[in-house]
Amino acid sequence: MAHTTLTDKTRAFLGSAGWSAAAIEPLTGDASTRKYFRLRQNQQSAILMNAAQALTSVAPFVRIDEHLAELGFSAPAILARDETKGLLLLEDFGDATFARLLDGGAEPGKLYALAIDVLIALHQHPQAVPDGLRAYHPEKMLADIELFLDWCTPGISETGRSEFQQAWRDVLPVAHRVPVSLLLRDYHVANLMLLPDRTGVRQAGLLDFQDAYQGPVTYDLASLLQDARREVPEALQGKNIARYLAQFPALDRHAFETSLAILAALRHTRVLAIFKRLSRHEGKPDYEQLHSARVERLLQTALRHPMLGRVKNWFDEYGGERK
Repeated sequence: MAHTTLTDKTRAFLGSAGWSAAAIEPLTGDASTRKYFRLRQNQQSAILMNAAQALTSVAPFVRIDEHLAELGFSAPAILARDETKGLLLLEDFGDATFARLLDGGAEPGKLYALAIDVLIALHQHPQAVPDGLRAYHPEKMLADIELFLDWCTPGISETGRSEFQQAWRDVLPVAHRVPVSLLLRDYHVANLMLLPDRTGVRQAGLLDFQDAYQGPVTYDLASLLQDARREVPEALQGKNIARYLAQFPALDRHAFETSLAILAALRHTRVLAIFKRLSRHEGKPDYEQLHSARVERLLQTALRHPMLGRVKNWFDEYGGERK
């Protein structure tokens, strides 16, 4: 593809990095404003990430990328950077996302086991959380899901809004009664790459972790096993939860199961709002059309947990307003 698809600043960046002669192929992006390109030059390849429209995400990405690499995980090496312009040149992990492999008929057991093993290794690591990393505390969680009120119940009364906030304030601290570790936040099969030439947990290439926090270990488990974008059979979920728990025999099982349910409900509530916003505000209806019904089912399942009774009552009372 001709370089006319790139800005002068991007071309200058590639020139300074020694990739001025590269062939350029745009890649399908995610739901964000970041853009990705594959570069090919002299039998080598790299990924250009252009986050010029999401500049605040670049420094967190770089920080967590380098931290994960230091811990021994497979985060893409940063080959060149210009953080002020939102440009990064990254190691190319290829196209074998776990999601693509599963869609192609790969056996789910091995891939999910590898994904769980990454979380086990991360949560067992004493230096998993970088110094001073922001905490995903209950008030920040609540602020994130208030997006649901804005996009899914836009005409809700002040009473309804207040009841939503109080119901969640009652339960979110309970979700924190489990150990804290590095929370990658968008940990699911679309953001995991299979790197078969590596060994152990390094066979999983990690992507999309710029929104990382420190927070409850249950969050990324919910993200992986209650995936907004694909069905994960209950038996497979249960098997992988057991695989995780087997490595943490001292973990309070009741606290773990309660936290997992609360954070699953939290994530599903937030995702429903994001998909609605993408559809109505950004002209991206596919997420809502393809996945919102699944997320709704997952939310209703999570809300069956006794601890979430008041939250469930809120959805039962005000759910009719989000048509």
